[in-house]
Amino acid sequence: MLQNESIPSKKKKIIVLGSGPNRIGQGIEFDYCCTHGLLAIKECGYEAIMINCNPETVSTDFDIADKLYFEPVYWEHIWEIIEHEQPEGVIVQLGGQTALKLAKKLHEKGVKIIGTSFDDMDIAEDRGRFSDLLKEMHIPFPKYGTAYSTDDAIEVAQEVGYPVLVRPSYVLGGQRMRIVINDDELEKSVLSLLRHLPGNKILIDHFLDRCQEAEIDAICDGEEVHIMGIMEHIEPAGIHSGDSHSVLPVFNLGKLEVDEMVDIAKKIALKLNIRGLINIQFAIKDGKVYVIEANPRASRTTPFIAKAYGVPFLNIATQVMLGEKKLKDFVIEKKLEGYAVKEPIFSFNKFPNVNKDLGPEMKSTGEAIRFIKDLRDPWFRTLYKERSMHLS
Repeated sequence: MLQNESIPSKKKKIIVLGSGPNRIGQGIEFDYCCTHGLLAIKECGYEAIMINCNPETVSTDFDIADKLYFEPVYWEHIWEIIEHEQPEGVIVQLGGQTALKLAKKLHEKGVKIIGTSFDDMDIAEDRGRFSDLLKEMHIPFPKYGTAYSTDDAIEVAQEVGYPVLVRPSYVLGGQRMRIVINDDELEKSVLSLLRHLPGNKILIDHFLDRCQEAEIDAICDGEEVHIMGIMEHIEPAGIHSGDSHSVLPVFNLGKLEVDEMVDIAKKIALKLNIRGLINIQFAIKDGKVYVIEANPRASRTTPFIAKAYGVPFLNIATQVMLGEKKLKDFVIEKKLEGYAVKEPIFSFNKFPNVNKDLGPEMKSTGEAIRFIKDLRDPWFRTLYKERSMHLS
């Protein structure tokens, strides 16, 4: 006879969806986000419930959440738990793309999504809808078009101009994104996408070659936007942000470009009605700032920024999501002498037959943080020289 050992309490509950097993494209950084989110939920007087199936993470330790469901982050398991616990709502912003992809089913079932609404998140996640939004707001972005077949894709690519970036919507770690330079390569790439992701809308972007890449992580409460950090990539655009060395704060961009990125980030966050976290990625070419994409959730750089500046950004963001506080209620003091560099970690020695060339599909399996006093640091100068060669 089956028995259920989980007895629901009468307290108000919040469920946090984790990111599942560590894998390339999504890993341990989201455990930091979930852990600090759970602690914030408890501070606000709710019962914190964690759903995740990774024994290697802190968020699944017995003393972090009030209740842990050690279950796969699949809809069937989650729905049974929701029906059983009857929570006030579910947080999907802290568990990376795995958790975010479940927002649609939660919305369809009438489950409250804590923080940013499903429709606003979907605008950011759907590459076509997001590009339409940028067009409406007169924010520069690479020319694009959408396709559902190889014929459509070739027509779009010839209109926007090669090289193009081919990518599907709602993917993890840049999965199956490709940069192609002619019709033959495009046809092969689209056929591969349709075979592995049938029915998925394909977005064809003009690829901005030989440009700098930067990104912003921010918190928005619907009224104000706080810029947590602005990072500049050492690698050129076209390398996935997870595989790039990110420098905090920026070191080579001018004030006009930085101010433009900040202004754009605030406009997008407010337009999308973000309640919580957002990450926006930019390409800068010939002094012009273009928006590449926006992620309406915690990014892999959120813990990096929090540790670099010594600020509990995930705690703040979770309280904002819950509606417990506004940004004006927090005193945020950032402390960083010199620069912090996010350093990607690769495991190519364990996968000897894998193509080691970096591109838009993420290949790193982790990251480290390195602090340097100034840009004359020997390690940084050597790294910058090596990576800058890709631009020549």
